[in-house]
Amino acid sequence: MATHSVFNPNPVSTFTSSTISTKGDKQWPGYLMLNGKQMHVRLSNGYRARARSAINVNSTAIEIPHQWYNLVADLAIKPPPPLHPKTFEPVKPEDLSPLFADELIKQEVTDERFIDIPEEVIDVYRLWRPTPLIRAKRLEKLLDTPARIYYKYEGVSPAGSHKPNTAVPQVYYNAQQGVKNVVTETGAGQWGSSLAFACSLFGLGCEVWQVRASYDQKPYRKLMMQTWGAKVHPSPSDITHAGRKILQMDPSSPGSLGIAISEAVEIAAANDGTKYCLGSVLNHVLLHQTVIGEECIRQMEAIGETPDLIIGCTGGGSNFAGLSFPFIREKLKGKINPVIRAVEPAACPSLTKGVYAYDFGDTAGMTPLMKMHTLGHDFIPDPIHAGGLRYHGMAPLISHVHELGFMEAISIPQTECFQGAIRFARSEGIIPAPEPTHAIAATIREAVRCRESGESKVILMAMCGHGHFDLASYEKYLQGSLVDLSFEEEKIKESLAKVPQVQA
Repeated sequence: MATHSVFNPNPVSTFTSSTISTKGDKQWPGYLMLNGKQMHVRLSNGYRARARSAINVNSTAIEIPHQWYNLVADLAIKPPPPLHPKTFEPVKPEDLSPLFADELIKQEVTDERFIDIPEEVIDVYRLWRPTPLIRAKRLEKLLDTPARIYYKYEGVSPAGSHKPNTAVPQVYYNAQQGVKNVVTETGAGQWGSSLAFACSLFGLGCEVWQVRASYDQKPYRKLMMQTWGAKVHPSPSDITHAGRKILQMDPSSPGSLGIAISEAVEIAAANDGTKYCLGSVLNHVLLHQTVIGEECIRQMEAIGETPDLIIGCTGGGSNFAGLSFPFIREKLKGKINPVIRAVEPAACPSLTKGVYAYDFGDTAGMTPLMKMHTLGHDFIPDPIHAGGLRYHGMAPLISHVHELGFMEAISIPQTECFQGAIRFARSEGIIPAPEPTHAIAATIREAVRCRESGESKVILMAMCGHGHFDLASYEKYLQGSLVDLSFEEEKIKESLAKVPQVQA
């Protein structure tokens, strides 16, 4: 059934089947009756439309979910446990207590299917959630494709990405425990700015180590963090032993997320009253992000659509997991059967080129060992890589799901990603962050295949944030100076050689 975009900025909304009248006498079918009242709905094709209620159609509530979903509960084969970095024995909850708040440790290891979202967290979520599900009508027209393309847009949050979905609960649980300060790492700055935002709401101190290459390339992300009260350091820094060690080997090191994690973890472990927060990779982070997919399932049900293909970018994997995991649950139940496709940069392809093995989450080897697709904890992406998604490993739970065959993965070079981003911006109006340009490029590929085959697939895309602070990368592309980075097999082999040898 042909449908139009769902745009739902209201915290609690009820959709019913309706007919939408647009300019002139043309009628469009849809499900856009809100709370039993007529309303104007913004459509991606530019029309303003008045919805009129259909008769005898049950309504569906579209509201902020009150529970996060834990995919582990529905997996017959559970993921391998993290291991202690010194003993190589499975990590115990008490091993994690120097770094994480108690409630977050419980969420990290739980087998419960659903976890209640605290009302205080929901109250903050209401600043931007539910986020809109939008049909990309103009992009469809530009591509001349019979495919129906939808994107779940997380760029409406105060920080401009999906990251506050986990920053807010992480800071909340630390505040509840009496923690005074939190530390973290950030790459492009989306996570760091999200944590700074959350700390400003709950009154915690925030200290961030930002990958040096991004620190220099994206000064306004740093200023954004500082505006919300955070202290920001370039990584590697001379503040920590881990940072000084790297600088001794390479004074001009561009840094990596693995190095920045080592620095933040070192500070947290050495200071009482300070805890560490992570923006991706770990189970509790992916858990918090499922608010995206839970909303999206209800939004797609409300418009009578079922995705044939779900596409999302992957670096550590939190946005991808947040959208896809609730749909995987429905797939495991046999209710739907979408193809689920992760898209990663060709310059940092952990899923498509890495090995599935136990490895450290950081460069210095301070974190637990996690079984994941990894390029080696020493891997440092080229500093001119403009597309974000620079982490050496993939979230263990996503890696496990990939190994079970519930999803697939591809990699795309950055020039194709930015070409897709320009087409998206000039048709849909939103300038994407570099990270979701990978999902956009993959969506365009699939939409072109649909044009050639005549298939009218429903494509659902994760649009994790806007690119307002990433315009330097767009400038490079528009000037013709952005180039594709060749995958250096020797560099990866050297890094993988340092992966610990652990008996699975």
